[in-house]
Amino acid sequence: MSLENVEVLRRSYEAWNRGDLDAAFKFLEPEFELQLPESGMNVGSFQGREGATKLFEDYLEVFDFFHLEPEAFFEVGDRIVVFVRALARGKGSGVGVELRPAHVWTMRAGKAARLEVFPERQNALEAVGLSEQDAHADSS
Repeated sequence: MSLENVEVLRRSYEAWNRGDLDAAFKFLEPEFELQLPESGMNVGSFQGREGATKLFEDYLEVFDFFHLEPEAFFEVGDRIVVFVRALARGKGSGVGVELRPAHVWTMRAGKAARLEVFPERQNALEAVGLSEQDAHADSS
């Protein structure tokens, strides 16, 4: 596993959790693409750092707490699957939410070119050619 790419992603999640979007997104390529699933909030594709920043600023308007905890990393070539525990709390309602999606990052020379979010972890593994058995054997 490319420890450099994994460390870049770890630092990004840490920055996000501190509320430092500039640090969280500094490793994104200018042409970065973020793809959200059809079944979630803010469905569709978001382009560039500006698109990613705007999307997450919109999230922070709805939630007074939004924490992304990476649980495991799996690398296949230039792609890294990250199992994430997402915790959020609605600003108006105070209702807590916990989700366990997977993020599939495409990396190029230490920068992220693409992030695709999968509500089902198995689907993310399949997208990069892994099985659940592979994930249990290789988790870090």
